[in-house]
Amino acid sequence: MKEEVYRLQGVSFSYGASLAVKDVSFAVGRGETLAVIGANGSGKSTLLKILDCLIHPSAGIMSFLGERLSEETIKGGLGRRFRERVGFVFAEPDVQLFSPTVFDELAFGPLQLGLSGDEVRRRCEELLDALGISTLGDRPPYTLSSGEKKKVAIASVLAINPEVLLLDEPTNGLDPRAQVWLHELIQGLKGLKTFIIATHDLSMVGDLTDRAIVLDEAHGIAADGPSTEILGDRDLLLRTNIIHEHAHRHGDVVHIHGHSTNSTHDEHEK
Repeated sequence: MKEEVYRLQGVSFSYGASLAVKDVSFAVGRGETLAVIGANGSGKSTLLKILDCLIHPSAGIMSFLGERLSEETIKGGLGRRFRERVGFVFAEPDVQLFSPTVFDELAFGPLQLGLSGDEVRRRCEELLDALGISTLGDRPPYTLSSGEKKKVAIASVLAINPEVLLLDEPTNGLDPRAQVWLHELIQGLKGLKTFIIATHDLSMVGDLTDRAIVLDEAHGIAADGPSTEILGDRDLLLRTNIIHEHAHRHGDVVHIHGHSTNSTHDEHEK
């Protein structure tokens, strides 16, 4: 593995009495593209929030670039260094967008980092142009479509030029054309950024990620390996409720289908 960006050892988290992440251990290397997959409620979003230090483990140890992450260290000197390097795109952009205009949304992060006004404007204009949303610069975010909001949320995170991008269900709310745009964006940044992507979209996992972690319904890691191997393990995907099967009959032929968000599994039996 390349230089470690994250290392988690025995990390757990509970919302009150409700366990959300259980005894999770893994490391992520610089430049890696990692998928986190699992059924609804398995803990994917919670795990990304832990990685972004929005919440802190109730048990276990987490480090970032070799430094221990905790509620205490993130409030100290590590906090600014961490926030400069890690960007989080929420599943629902309305949670993330709050500024009067799209341009202000992109400018907020760089301004917090103390960049000059000229540098902030240059960076924002370049991003608006690169992502094809220049015409939205003066629009209030609440007036945008769901796909446009997602693009703005991603742009606002890219504006701080983070080394690590945490993406929670990034294809949610995107039409097919916008999904292609997102795939091309990630493909163009592969190796330059470290991606950790929580997703139900198995086509994204297969097309874009090097490695996948599977969370089971007990909130622990059921598997961790190359994405192609994970997606090829039908029994694993069924067992962890990532795909499901149903059968129907056409004459004397029984069709057994495995379904997920983007299912390619299909069998036929006499």
